[in-house]
Amino acid sequence: MIPDTDKAYIAGLFDGEGSIHFKRAPEKKKKHKGKPGYRISNSLRLSMEITMTDKSVLVWVHEVLGVGTLTDKPRKGKRVDGTPYLKQYRWRCTFRDAYYVCCLLWPWAHTKLPKIQQVIEHYATQRVEGGADIINLKEYKMRNKLVR
Repeated sequence: MIPDTDKAYIAGLFDGEGSIHFKRAPEKKKKHKGKPGYRISNSLRLSMEITMTDKSVLVWVHEVLGVGTLTDKPRKGKRVDGTPYLKQYRWRCTFRDAYYVCCLLWPWAHTKLPKIQQVIEHYATQRVEGGADIINLKEYKMRNKLVR
């Protein structure tokens, strides 16, 4: 159980330092089973991330939420004065983990609220095996724990 104060803090951090990428578009993909040629697929790209130079904050976010990955972000180029940029770290989650995080942050989000609502609305209409709606987050987390 995540305290409301932690959820609110993460929502504020995400509003300031985070980003959501939600895009549905046709993509060109290879055909299955070694068949020659390509096919057009209506694909969804969904991810959310927080990038910053303070690793300890992102480690805390990763531990509290229990989803996503924490990686080093590659540095590109140098500043005008020739000094390198500070090392950055990125916490990132995708698809249903992003849905879980969006449901947690929704009551406290402001700037990213339209995108968060878009993710929630997308998954609220999806169905899992057996035809049940994906609504119960506790059940979803239990399924993930059993699979891992």
